[in-house]
Amino acid sequence: MGIIMTAIVPVLLTLIGGAVLRRTMLRSGQFWSGLERLTYYVLGPALFVTSIGNADLGAIDIGPLLLTTTVPIITATGVLIASRPLLRSTGPALGSMVQGAIRINTYIGLVFISALHGELGIATFAIACAISVPVVNLLCVSTLTLYGAHDDDAPRPKLLREIATNPLILSCLAGLGLSITGIALPTAIASTLDLAASSALLCGTLIAGASISFAWRRRDLIEVTVPTLIKLAALPLAAAALTIALGADELTLHAVVILTAVPTAPSAAILSAKLGGDTRLMATIIGVQTLLSTASMPLMLDWAGRLAQ
Repeated sequence: MGIIMTAIVPVLLTLIGGAVLRRTMLRSGQFWSGLERLTYYVLGPALFVTSIGNADLGAIDIGPLLLTTTVPIITATGVLIASRPLLRSTGPALGSMVQGAIRINTYIGLVFISALHGELGIATFAIACAISVPVVNLLCVSTLTLYGAHDDDAPRPKLLREIATNPLILSCLAGLGLSITGIALPTAIASTLDLAASSALLCGTLIAGASISFAWRRRDLIEVTVPTLIKLAALPLAAAALTIALGADELTLHAVVILTAVPTAPSAAILSAKLGGDTRLMATIIGVQTLLSTASMPLMLDWAGRLAQ
């Protein structure tokens, strides 16, 4: 009952709020694009810096995170690509399906882990993101580059530069540096970061709600269902089994399950547009997963707990 009132209901209400605002008071796409950039480049990194910087890293079991946040994701991508002949999907559709199967909505995950484990949970989840995000970006960009519909004159993003300048990764490194060295930020800077961090979860979840969109075709039943089943069920269960096999603690288990069970990120639509993915299919996958995840995530956490017993 605790997680329902502290995570599920707030997430659901905020998602609905974002969807309603996008269709009534705040219809401008530029507003939501600007809010997404603000959250991605400022508010989210502020949350990661403060959470990791204030965390007791000795209480975080980092070792298992290296495997449990990467191996299931790589495996899921390989299985999906190998299944393309069976699915009879176009290259652009495959690129969007891979994004739907492995990309991470960081902010919905942070709401859940914060409700369960507070600031230490946020720090653990942030480190898990720092490990998995480069792998996810590499797989998504590579798949879209190989299979997407390309305009030869359009500029392609440089993968290594994108990873090296990823604000979530950089903020994790900054937080780790503060925690390891014991350096205390000046009060004015620390207070400013705390203020920015306090808005990250609200804005990130509103953006997810605003991105919900549905435009069905007949064959979408397969191309939406397959990545959704992988993302919301198969991936978190496989990650949970691996985490338990490695003997990780409950905090690590919850962080890994939440990381792999969150819906795909709204920014997946942007990458699909840049690299020739099926943007209409991508928008539908995002919408379906975002709504279903409010029910599937607590189920995955419950089943992971049962597996650990």
